Amino acid sequence: MEPTHIEHIGIAVRNLDEAISFWENVFGLKCYNIEEVPEQKVKTAFFMVGQTKIELLESTDPDGPVGKFIERRGEGVHHIAFAVQNLEKKLAEAESKGVKLIDVKPRKGAEGLDIAFLHPKSTFGVLTELCENKSGKEISGKNE
Repeated sequence: MEPTHIEHIGIAVRNLDEAISFWENVFGLKCYNIEEVPEQKVKTAFFMVGQTKIELLESTDPDGPVGKFIERRGEGVHHIAFAVQNLEKKLAEAESKGVKLIDVKPRKGAEGLDIAFLHPKSTFGVLTELCENKSGKEISGKNE
């Protein structure tokens, strides 16, 4: 599959404002983007740590994926996301190797990325997201 880097680590939280305050006050990081993704019933906040992002996820609907996750497991690491090129090809490759897919085709995610998830039953219990930045615009988290 050859990911280029860890794109982000997703962390499910009950209260985005409280979590943002923690990451800013304790770690000294700056939240550079807050965005709602209605299709995924989630509101996100992003921080840069080196070249990797931390994505905080607050459910906007208790029946959404993040809401259900928090209900079952509580707050914490929700997923790890890898940056790839040619996402559709990578999904087909993973499926051909016996990986169960949550998303057979890419869909739009936060920050304009195309995303798709691999089922944790096929990835040793880790919800795994593949991301592709087709816009060509670098998402750095720095004020430009």
